[in-house]
Amino acid sequence: MLDPVAGQEPAAPRTPPAGPARTARRDRRSVRTAYDRFLGTGSLAPGIDPLVAASWRRSLLSGVDPDAPHADGGIDDRALDDYRTTHPLAPFMPLVRDLVVDPARDDGLVVAIGDDVGRLLWVEGDTRTRTTAERVGFVAGALWREEDVGTNAPGTALATRRAVQVLGAEHFSRPVQSLNCAAAPIRTPDGQVLGVLDVTGGRAAASRVVLSLVRATVASLERELAGRGPAPVARAGSTPVLRLLGAPVLRGSHGDQRLSPRHAEILALLGAHPRGVTAEELAVLLHPGDLSDVAVRAEISRLRRAAAGIVTGSRPYRLAPGARSDVDVVRELLAVGRTTQALAVYSGPLLPRSVAPGVERLRAELTAEVRSAVVGSADPAALDAWTRTDEGADDVEAWALLVRRADHGSPLWHRARAHLAVVDAALR
Repeated sequence: MLDPVAGQEPAAPRTPPAGPARTARRDRRSVRTAYDRFLGTGSLAPGIDPLVAASWRRSLLSGVDPDAPHADGGIDDRALDDYRTTHPLAPFMPLVRDLVVDPARDDGLVVAIGDDVGRLLWVEGDTRTRTTAERVGFVAGALWREEDVGTNAPGTALATRRAVQVLGAEHFSRPVQSLNCAAAPIRTPDGQVLGVLDVTGGRAAASRVVLSLVRATVASLERELAGRGPAPVARAGSTPVLRLLGAPVLRGSHGDQRLSPRHAEILALLGAHPRGVTAEELAVLLHPGDLSDVAVRAEISRLRRAAAGIVTGSRPYRLAPGARSDVDVVRELLAVGRTTQALAVYSGPLLPRSVAPGVERLRAELTAEVRSAVVGSADPAALDAWTRTDEGADDVEAWALLVRRADHGSPLWHRARAHLAVVDAALR
């Protein structure tokens, strides 16, 4: 039976505690008293749900204003539509609507699907409840991370990586305390969190049935995701999968696939950061100050569709295990002193047309590594190969070294002498 005062059902503890069973106090009056005490003194009254208590502490440490939370909605409609269209959960929205949106609408509930950091992508359901939710910023495009808006079901579900139900006064933000919500993370077959499913509303959302519905819907989505697993990336021995020197290409089981400039930039950056890169970090590396993390996520969603399996994870993103590029091959050869062989692979600068700051830095570093190895090499063939590249063609020091290291009177010696003579004449 619903509590006629709180509009909530008394809820059983989410995880049975050790020792004698003890039900968390979740009635509105007890929670409100504990909430006010916590904000005033920083101490927590006994009996508050441990998950909620931990979330309140995180919210306070994150500096969330309980009276004016910051639900970032900084994304325009066009960018949101673009992101939603390319998001991996987009194909499953008809299933979400059949399983939960349509039934929820009849009970005055709203259903939201967010991405793996809490950006709400779809918010659908009962019109009246949606209007109430909109007043507190719970709208498509808004970012409902726990560190921004405090304890809330989608944000806390992502923070804890588990299904949660947040009732009324358990929300850290006072403006949200008129609502109840239940949410659970959605995982890919390899365990990566892809997004979150949330159901929000009034009394009906406080029911145990709603939490069960959320869990069941997420389980159905995860089964569908497993059934549509990504095609494996070709990994033929030590052969590089990616070509980033010159025209960017992805080598797959069905042949070579040209990469768009942006996708090539993303893959180059992921390849240089094996520990992974977040969307926010990629935005800075690709175009500081003029690219949002949402735009990056949309682009990676497109990349995952165009080249299934090449990118793994999301917080952070990583290049698929075993995916190597020609940049890796060059560096591996340089590391063992095989400079001439490295130059045979080094067909040109890394993504020469890219102006992304992160790529420009990687390009300069790779060029410096190659040149340093060439200049330090005793092999005239390495100097000859370097001077035949666009970057080495005007490297006067390399030409001079070639004159000194090539056999006197050999074709290489004459070639270097002739080039330096032309340069000397031009400088006069």
